[in-house]
Amino acid sequence: MEKQETAEGAEQEFSLGRAALDREDTLAALKHLERALRLQDNPAWHSYLGYCIAKERGQYRKGVELCQNSLAEEPGHPEHIYNLARVHLVTGDKMKALQVLREGMTNGGSPEIVRLLVTLGQRSPLLFPSLSRTNPLNRYLGMLLKRLGLR
Repeated sequence: MEKQETAEGAEQEFSLGRAALDREDTLAALKHLERALRLQDNPAWHSYLGYCIAKERGQYRKGVELCQNSLAEEPGHPEHIYNLARVHLVTGDKMKALQVLREGMTNGGSPEIVRLLVTLGQRSPLLFPSLSRTNPLNRYLGMLLKRLGLR
């Protein structure tokens, strides 16, 4: 009976953590996911914890490791791929994130993966449409404005 209550409590905490992640509240999600994993160690939940740890605590290696462990348990699972890509984005490695997302699409994909790929793949409109994208004015002025947060 106690084991069943523990499992139900863990499932409930995990659900609360997922809901917090859906709201982009990674701190609350981290709290719920840690509680859930203390009650019941479920390797399928580790990728969610990995993303939260990378985002909130800056422990990028541990986040990548947790996501990869989840993928080893459930190969090709789209949610683990999505979480791994988000960890790579938190670390600033956009190319690695895109590579992981593209691999995820070959395994069937998911709406979340597609949405993130579309978001990452969109280029900003040209500052000077009459000039080419590779023109130094478009390139360097665009980079400057992006760094200043004006674009």
